[in-house]
Amino acid sequence: MSLESFHLNGKNALVTGSNRGLGAAIAVALAKAGANVGCHGRHPDPGPTCGEIAAAGRKTFYLSGDVANPSVPAKLIEKTIAEFGSLDILVNNAGVIRRAPAEEYSTEFWDELIAVDLTAVFRLSQLAGRHMLERGTGGKILNIASLLSFQGGILVPAYAAAKGGVAQLTKALANEWASKGINVNAIAPGYMATDNTALLRNDPARSRQILDRIPAGRWGAPEDITGAALFLCSSASSYVHGHILAVDGGWLAR
Repeated sequence: MSLESFHLNGKNALVTGSNRGLGAAIAVALAKAGANVGCHGRHPDPGPTCGEIAAAGRKTFYLSGDVANPSVPAKLIEKTIAEFGSLDILVNNAGVIRRAPAEEYSTEFWDELIAVDLTAVFRLSQLAGRHMLERGTGGKILNIASLLSFQGGILVPAYAAAKGGVAQLTKALANEWASKGINVNAIAPGYMATDNTALLRNDPARSRQILDRIPAGRWGAPEDITGAALFLCSSASSYVHGHILAVDGGWLAR
């Protein structure tokens, strides 16, 4: 194996939730590795991601929309194929989190989390997989799971349920598509310094508890996830199927 197996020259990718945070870091990393990258976010403001992709000499676009809306996943896949000619890599990163005690957790929170963090992952994967199967050239689907794919968490019952589902969906799709040349894997990020963890980081007691548990002794940065993402989106991982790779500073080993 040579370093060229990590290159993505000529590949076309879509990264959901990529106008900021982990998704932005992954999208830019894929572009620097050679891929054209379509970007998405819930808000109209695309952020700086597309500019950084263009600066890397790659094609890009931005499409806003709530992936909980059943029409948005289809629009994203169609837009990527229309802009680039094909879809080789799908990164399902878009997600939300809502915190409340389980006995008070609202139906609205539950429905939103399952729709965005699990159902949309299936819809996008199904549509991307269908395209990849029809082309017959394989592809890569990378889901962003969570430590709560393995653990229950506190005050986040819907998030834990959805991310547990993402892990199992990753395995289920891999079982069906591995023999067709489609790699379906996931990354389980640890405690990362993103918008989703702002409340935890701003709570001195909770932040201290978390840091004391992380062997690496720090919160993760979005850039910490890019190496794993490049590996799982490249031909270097051609024999990796249905795996959930923890990028957590050692949290699960504690």
